[in-house]
Amino acid sequence: MTRGWLTALLLALGAVLAAPGLAGQAQAAGYRYWSFWQSGGSGWAYATQGPATARPADGTVDGYRFSVSADSQDAAKPRSAPSFAELCADTPARPGAKRVAVVIDFGTGADAPAGEKPPSARASGCASVPSDATSAEALAAVAAPLRYNAGALLCAISGYPRTGCGEQVSAGDQDVPAEPGTSSPPTGQGPGGGPEGGPGGSSGEAAEQGATAAEGTDEGPSVGLFAGVAAVLALGGAAFWQSRRRG
Repeated sequence: MTRGWLTALLLALGAVLAAPGLAGQAQAAGYRYWSFWQSGGSGWAYATQGPATARPADGTVDGYRFSVSADSQDAAKPRSAPSFAELCADTPARPGAKRVAVVIDFGTGADAPAGEKPPSARASGCASVPSDATSAEALAAVAAPLRYNAGALLCAISGYPRTGCGEQVSAGDQDVPAEPGTSSPPTGQGPGGGPEGGPGGSSGEAAEQGATAAEGTDEGPSVGLFAGVAAVLALGGAAFWQSRRRG
């Protein structure tokens, strides 16, 4: 009798663990968003602040990349090297102003939302902005129109993409390509500049909020799983008690 109720308990527990909610979460590929980068010593470095709070110095290169990634650990870098001399060669220095080179990488077709293609037109440029300007202001100077959502998250640069903002993408909907040199950037910014901070928030904070909000819309197995396990254990306990009484 004891072996029978134990077998039933294990089968029920296995059914709970194989619930669709768990399978759905296992297939999640990440989020589709704009990540924010800045020029480092030898290339791109994942920004530790968002563009709304970062105040780049004259000669800085800011970069933005649209892609799908799970978090900052596998966020894709801009594919163009950060070259201030190339982008700002024709922009003279002015008193009270600074020059910030801005690199825009619209990503690949695999990263594009359904029905859209990455723009082919060049959007990178050199922003001549006041000396106290933020990276967000430099971006607006070279890559308008920008689109933000109600939470001040940056959703689109130069109008791309037309819709969506940091939405979650499942593995079944997106084949995320592996690219050389896109892994292990610094982790201080959240899951990427994904939805980057608008005028009211930083890129890292906004990206974290975007990922949290997207996760919040998917109940997942957290509550249902624990409730199911608790129910199975309760049934198992009752069956065990009954078997002891009959024994």
